[in-house]
Amino acid sequence: MNRRRRIYEGKAKILYEGPEPGTLIQHFKDDATAFNAQKKDVIEGKGVLNNRISEHIFTNLNAIGVPTHFIRRLNMREQLIREVEIVPLEVIVRNVAAGSLSKRLGLEEGTQLPRSIIEFCYKNDELGDPLVAEEHITAFGWAAPQEIDDIMSLAIRVNDFLTGLFLGCGIRLVDFKIEFGRLYENDMVRIVLADEISPDSCRLWDIGSDEKLDKDRFRRDMGGLVEAYTEVARRLGIVSENEPIATRGPVLVK
Repeated sequence: MNRRRRIYEGKAKILYEGPEPGTLIQHFKDDATAFNAQKKDVIEGKGVLNNRISEHIFTNLNAIGVPTHFIRRLNMREQLIREVEIVPLEVIVRNVAAGSLSKRLGLEEGTQLPRSIIEFCYKNDELGDPLVAEEHITAFGWAAPQEIDDIMSLAIRVNDFLTGLFLGCGIRLVDFKIEFGRLYENDMVRIVLADEISPDSCRLWDIGSDEKLDKDRFRRDMGGLVEAYTEVARRLGIVSENEPIATRGPVLVK
């Protein structure tokens, strides 16, 4: 790993130079962060679970025609991805009131929203990823109007798919954060889904009990994060039902 050229390191992932031009290797760390990295910890096994869950979701999104940067999983912690130019926006899709939306609007957490809501945040850790409007995005050149349209259209498709996927295994998709990138192919450029989709980036509640199966367990000092992530993987059919939880990395279904 040390011989590879490191391109970028974020809170939860490292990007390395890929084996071919236009590719990168995305490595999932066990680091857990919250509140713009003010709270930090290392939780063994988290990166393995996020890698496998994200692979499962991106593979299915590719299959239904949603363009993504994902190519294939390489091992327990790494994926081969296409190199993209990341659009400096976090795109948040909300179906149920929770987190910052509840605080901002005084909504009781768990309230079903009248319709799905898409919000944009400017990706800037120093500023705390502030909420921005489309006017800000176009005025400062972070994305063109057509790119915003493409992003919103893809976000809705991803939400429709994820809602059904999780509903089928007894999980309520409360909200999620995704990122997009520009994929350059010859003289063409298109918007594709990037980053990851995992319990790190989604709020997932058990339909029957409202038990949290996501990173809120870390944010709110609830404990049991790896157990919750493993439960999500089990329900998705990624981890064997009879496989005991192992914090050093679960045995995965081949």
